[in-house]
Amino acid sequence: MFHSTHMFGRPWRVAYASAACCGDPGFARVEMSPAHEGGPWTGSAFGVRRPLRFLAAKLELDDAQVRKLAEILDDLKTERAQAAVDDRRTLTAFADALAGEAFDATRAEGGATLRNESADRVGKAVVRALERIHALLRPDQRERFAYLIRTGVVAL
Repeated sequence: MFHSTHMFGRPWRVAYASAACCGDPGFARVEMSPAHEGGPWTGSAFGVRRPLRFLAAKLELDDAQVRKLAEILDDLKTERAQAAVDDRRTLTAFADALAGEAFDATRAEGGATLRNESADRVGKAVVRALERIHALLRPDQRERFAYLIRTGVVAL
C-alpha cells in the first residue's frame, strides 16, 4: 500500500527520488507499453507501484496528485490485463484454426478480429489516461512528463 508520508522512515519523495537517482534498475525505466511480438498492447506485466513511485518523484507530485495518478494507472493496468486475456484467446483461435483436418478460416478471422478490437480498446484507454493525466498535472509537470515520453523513459 502507498504511504504518503514515509517509506522506511524517510519521507516518500526522498526515498523514491534517491532510489530513482541511484541507478536502481526498478526505477530506471517506467514500462507503460510492452514490446511483445504478439501485439502492440501485450507483453510484460504493467505494475502500478513502480511507475507511480517514479513519476511521483520525477514530477514532484503532491499527495492528492499521487492518489489520482494511481487511479489512472490502475485503470490502464486493468485494460492491459484484459488485452493479455484477449491475446491468449486470439492465439487459441489461431491454433484451433490450424489444428483441424481443414483450415478453419472463420476461426482464424475471429482471432484476428479479437486482436484488432483489443488493440483498439487499449489505444483508446491510453488516450483517456493521457487526457486525465494532462488535467491532473500543472504546466511544469506536464512539460517534464512530455520530456520523459519523448526521451523514451516512459513508454506508452
